[in-house]
Amino acid sequence: MSGNMIPIAGENKKRICYFFDSDIGNYHYGPGHPMKPHRIRMTHALVMNYGLYKKMEIFRAKPATRKEMAQFHTDDYVDFLSKVTPDNMEEFSKEQTKFNLGDDCPVFDGLFEYCSISAGGSMEGAARLSRDKCDIAVNWAGGLHHAKKAEANGFCYVNDIVLGILELLRYHKRVLYVDIDVHHGDGVEEAFYTTDRVMTCSFHKYGEFFPGTGELRDTGHGKGKHYAVNFPLRDGITDEAYKNIFEPVIMKIMETYQPSAIVLQCGGDSLSGDRLGSFNVSMRGHANCVQFIKSLGLPLLLLGGGGYTIRNVSRTWAYETGLAAGQELCPDIPMNEYYEYFGPTYRLDVPPSNMEDMNVVKYLEKTKIQIFENLRHTIPVPSVGLQAIPRMLHDEMDVDDDLDDPNERKPQRLLEGLIQRDDEFSDSEDEGEGGRRDVQSHKRARRQSPKLNGNGILNIHSGIQNGISQSQHHNGMDFNRITSSHHSPISVDPIEPPPLVAPAPIPPLVDIPMLSQVDQMELEKLTSEALASMEPIQIQNVQQQLSQPPQIVLEEQPTLPTQSSDSNPTLQTTTIQETSKPTPTPIIEQSSQLIQTNISEPSQTIPQPDVVNPSPPHQPNLEDPFVLLKARLDELSSSVSASAAATATATGTGTATATVGDQPAPTTSASDHLELGTMFDNTSLNPNPS
Repeated sequence: MSGNMIPIAGENKKRICYFFDSDIGNYHYGPGHPMKPHRIRMTHALVMNYGLYKKMEIFRAKPATRKEMAQFHTDDYVDFLSKVTPDNMEEFSKEQTKFNLGDDCPVFDGLFEYCSISAGGSMEGAARLSRDKCDIAVNWAGGLHHAKKAEANGFCYVNDIVLGILELLRYHKRVLYVDIDVHHGDGVEEAFYTTDRVMTCSFHKYGEFFPGTGELRDTGHGKGKHYAVNFPLRDGITDEAYKNIFEPVIMKIMETYQPSAIVLQCGGDSLSGDRLGSFNVSMRGHANCVQFIKSLGLPLLLLGGGGYTIRNVSRTWAYETGLAAGQELCPDIPMNEYYEYFGPTYRLDVPPSNMEDMNVVKYLEKTKIQIFENLRHTIPVPSVGLQAIPRMLHDEMDVDDDLDDPNERKPQRLLEGLIQRDDEFSDSEDEGEGGRRDVQSHKRARRQSPKLNGNGILNIHSGIQNGISQSQHHNGMDFNRITSSHHSPISVDPIEPPPLVAPAPIPPLVDIPMLSQVDQMELEKLTSEALASMEPIQIQNVQQQLSQPPQIVLEEQPTLPTQSSDSNPTLQTTTIQETSKPTPTPIIEQSSQLIQTNISEPSQTIPQPDVVNPSPPHQPNLEDPFVLLKARLDELSSSVSASAAATATATGTGTATATVGDQPAPTTSASDHLELGTMFDNTSLNPNPS
């Protein structure tokens, strides 16, 4: 997709806001009607498949409300548009005549919604330009320049251009409107015919052609005298002739009027071969007007308009969208859902025909000189009285992207605003991380965070702020905290060991999604700092515990000592510094015999808990007396001969795992701990010895 467009050399980068509503293509004027809203959807298909979405922000504007439409149109006209439907149109026969609805402007299903989408995009584009959110706003669904204050006209019902200009006038003193449709922009000119805050300039066919207005002498009235510019043209004008009149006239207007914003209506019926047009302008000649207006460097609102050969209109508007974004589109049309519409050439081009140009050079020069003379009578830079700027009716929340929480899902509005730089290479064709995905993006394997072995950072409490709170939910999942439903310590029965089974792995911490966001290097750093902050247990305290006589309980099943759920104790993990290996005591031999006797009774075995989705066993470097006890029991149970005592004194390098209650205990290395012989003297073990 990146090969479908080439950055234009030396082009100043512009911030582009592109407005599109997918519902616009669902409306239909009726059988045989030349106006096809479907052309907007065809244009959007080319824009997306060329990859232009990477270079601009894409928005679905809020549809205009009745109140917003009433800023220009009369209340009764807007009310009529919102009520009339094909089913009840006979009840509004009088209103249809009054508001000029008929063959050109028929009543169809969803009429008011269609007008709302068109007007909403133009108004929102103008609002974003005024707030300096973009440099160019594009709404190809707009540009309906024939609609009047209380009258539908020329396939147009609501004049979105006038509504957009009114939005610009909230912040801009003077606005220039340029119309390159083959038809005269009579609705816009009429709306601002008596004001000097908007200058209208229209290049159109004149003479026995709809709408029959736009004569050279129509220059405005009253305060707006000489602020309406009309350049009447004849059939067959070519690219070169159009350029020779368009650029000088616009430059003269810029010198005289000095507007602060421009609205350009890009009607596609001025293209060669249009169903209702009579000009001979190619796609590149039409796009040259867009490029020239863009080069002026003012806030620009690009709108659609006429155009009734929809394959040529969609080609041209897609190409002009690329120019606005600073991209030259390749001539080969990419595959899209409307690919067959662009046959047989399947090229992004609208070539001129061999029709005769009726616009002789003498006529064009004479008309241009007369326009220059009219502009001389305008007041240079007319002043505007100071007044408070009214609040915008549809202002949106201005969210600073830098203040967004990186751990929260970003809204689609921000994801659509991601723009790819020209020197930036993406790892996929769809740029799917921004939420704008195509078919290929759903075929990629989902990226997964690396799994953390063992219990993770929750097993070590060092007081370091690591972003993970020590909640009661986390306490219940801590495998080293031994609890019961009665919240009281319970003695561990060493006579009832579990049967010999394979080491039970520890289930992954699937209920703690925040752990997947912990970086592995940060985890190792926090672990090392936690270990360094712990104090080793004095060997004398351990020896005092080992000197107590053994108490063996045969009646109770091994259960788990608990702590109160209301408390949030700090888990203390300590290390024992071993200076010499202790010798085994006689209690080991007694325990070994009892264990061997008990193993032969299968009815007293403890069932193993079911482990769902086990993860690789954890290898802690910490000494835990409880873990050592269970590991030793497994070691003693593995032998039925008299060599159990000898096995107890051996220092192995393997790991042993014991299950405690409903949770598997962490695995540990036998060579890193003290012998279990003397540790087994305590009947009730404290998991947190001091």
